[in-house]
Amino acid sequence: MSDSPKALRIELRQWRQFVTLAEELHFGRAAARLHMTQPPLTQAIAGLEQALGVVLFERTRRSVQITPAGAALLPEVRELLARARSLPELARAAAAGELGRLRLAFVSTVGFELLPRWVRAFRQRWPQVGLELIEATGDVQLELLARGEVDAGMVLHSPGWQAPGLSQARVGSEPLVVALPEAHRLAGLDRPGLGALLDEPLVIFPRRILPTLHDAILAMYHAAGRAPQVAQEAIQMQTIVNLVSAGLGLAWVPQSVRQFQRPGVVYRSARPSRGRTVPVCETSLVWRSDAVSPALAHFIAFAQAQGAQASTGREVPARAVED
Repeated sequence: MSDSPKALRIELRQWRQFVTLAEELHFGRAAARLHMTQPPLTQAIAGLEQALGVVLFERTRRSVQITPAGAALLPEVRELLARARSLPELARAAAAGELGRLRLAFVSTVGFELLPRWVRAFRQRWPQVGLELIEATGDVQLELLARGEVDAGMVLHSPGWQAPGLSQARVGSEPLVVALPEAHRLAGLDRPGLGALLDEPLVIFPRRILPTLHDAILAMYHAAGRAPQVAQEAIQMQTIVNLVSAGLGLAWVPQSVRQFQRPGVVYRSARPSRGRTVPVCETSLVWRSDAVSPALAHFIAFAQAQGAQASTGREVPARAVED
């Protein structure tokens, strides 16, 4: 039996010769199909058998028959040759960004509404680009991007924030709304006053995961002369809403979180008080400008088109995004 390094030196040309002979079962006819003479074909098949350490064909003076080992190998070799023929087209598709894999990180709020819509539209346009979706907080996303473990991220922040050392495209903007326990005295109001809400215990995310938005929420309290009564911190928005349902306090969450319907929780828009308003938050796509693959370039253009759609209210069909 030959060792594996020797077997690895088998060329595609030899596999084509094997398949042709298996189909013709005649060295003369197989050689004619391969545009070669019979002796070199006979030598090539013998060399292949020697490399594999098995007999592929039984020869007599009058006939050629494929052996069980050759018959078992035949469909695998045909698949190998078919894949080899497809490689040039695959290479061209990958170079054009029509084929590949994108690792996309996202904050949980994006998963409520924006992300499902985007994934559907992007797959319609580039069905051969696989999306690997990774849920992560903003601080973790920046670390993943720095290590090259994701290709792009979707982060939540306050207006004016710039991702350090990264390229960025704003793709959405939404107001904060208040999540209240259903039994809370202010839950029955369509638009509870901001002043009354600021006196209530607060459930909020740690500053490290969304520093600009955390600071904007606390600045809203300080501008009204209030000190926030932080009852509990939690990382995920779903967890924050669950804590609200348990009556620990209220929470300021992006409007898209309304999609998360939790028994015992209601969402309300706050009524401005004395000219003071509730902050808005933005969602941006961020990426490393030195690591833009053709597939990522398509996704960036797609995200920018979707951001323009959100700003104007006009729908941008997936096919309208330029390659």
